[in-house]
Amino acid sequence: MPSLLLSSPTLSSPFLSHTPSCRLITKEASVNHCPNFRRNLKKTTRCALDTPYGGNAPIFPRINVWDPFKRLGVSPYASEEEIWGSRNFLLQQYAGHEISEESIEAAFEKLLMTSFKQRKKTKINLKSRLKKKVEESPPWVMNLLNFVELPPVEVIFRRLFLFAFMGGWSIMNSAEGGPAFQVAVSLAACIYFLNEKTKSLGRAFVIGFGALAAGWVCGSIFAPMIPTVLIHPTWTLELMTSLVAYGFLFLACTFLK
Repeated sequence: MPSLLLSSPTLSSPFLSHTPSCRLITKEASVNHCPNFRRNLKKTTRCALDTPYGGNAPIFPRINVWDPFKRLGVSPYASEEEIWGSRNFLLQQYAGHEISEESIEAAFEKLLMTSFKQRKKTKINLKSRLKKKVEESPPWVMNLLNFVELPPVEVIFRRLFLFAFMGGWSIMNSAEGGPAFQVAVSLAACIYFLNEKTKSLGRAFVIGFGALAAGWVCGSIFAPMIPTVLIHPTWTLELMTSLVAYGFLFLACTFLK
């Protein structure tokens, strides 16, 4: 539809030096009158579409670098702290440009996966070396290891708490009497745990009494060697021997098969 730019009447005024001429100009006429109009319109539209995400945000210059270390600007021997620091610095510097941020994050994730695989491989190699050393050990060592097992951590802590409580009870009761009752309770608990594990009451009795005897002998030998300055006046030789026996009972009922 034609658009009227100015009315056609002639205007005269003392303040106007000339009389404006008015013409009826259509859209088609304006386009034909300016041959570069369509070309300028297309150029303006193309520039608007080609504007990168983030407007005038800086572009990461190492987007297409294949090596993740070079892309992040760190050495191949850089620590995890240095890699994290470089990643955070680059993300702040090129924030707002989506492609740059994706390139930085991709290099960072690749380095993290490489570091995880190396740690996992190191652990596997360590287990393999330990297993190899055990297999190459003398036969008597292998026979001893066949009687040892590693229970769950919860079991270890529960039994450690029980025998530590017995030791504390014996120390608190040292001024009133000997630890005979606490030792008997500890021996009964050790036999119970061994019977529950081995399903053999006779084997549990043998291991339990053997651990008590070994602990009592070791305590009787090494307790007198402790300087009297480190010992409380109320602590007797019997008490210190019983503390060593509690340790042997704990080891027997927890780690022996």
